[in-house]
Amino acid sequence: MSIIGIVIAILFFIAGLIGTVLPLLPGAPLIWLGMLLYGLIGGFDNLPLIFFLGQGLVVMLVFIVDYLAGAWGVHRYGGSREAIWGSVIGALLGLVILGPFGLIFGPFLGAVAGELYLNNTLDKAFKVGVGTLVGFFGGLVIKLAIEVVMIVWFFMAVF
Repeated sequence: MSIIGIVIAILFFIAGLIGTVLPLLPGAPLIWLGMLLYGLIGGFDNLPLIFFLGQGLVVMLVFIVDYLAGAWGVHRYGGSREAIWGSVIGALLGLVILGPFGLIFGPFLGAVAGELYLNNTLDKAFKVGVGTLVGFFGGLVIKLAIEVVMIVWFFMAVF
């Protein structure tokens, strides 16, 4: 076990968890990268290839949860297919225009725009927009739980 490797991994874990809460950094990939750096520094003593492949699958699960949570929120609050597409387009445009905070407000505005495009009332469109926020924050909780499992799995493998 490499103490320097553990310290570097922990720093990446902290950055990853912060990046999940504040969409400034890619959370799960940073956590995985911390594990990889530990392996590179420590000689991959307790971390076989199957560990990294498994962790990589978990990172993909985090991305799937991120997408599905927003879509679930739109659907759960009565949103249309146009609202779902609006939330996806809103997330992309929001990221470009507003930076990291666009990942929160962009889907909301996109879902509202999608519902208004269908000539729905502003009340319904706003309700669907709120659904994107519910999905976003619900997904955030699930992603954090998955990332904690990733980190626990790492420490169980190393110690």
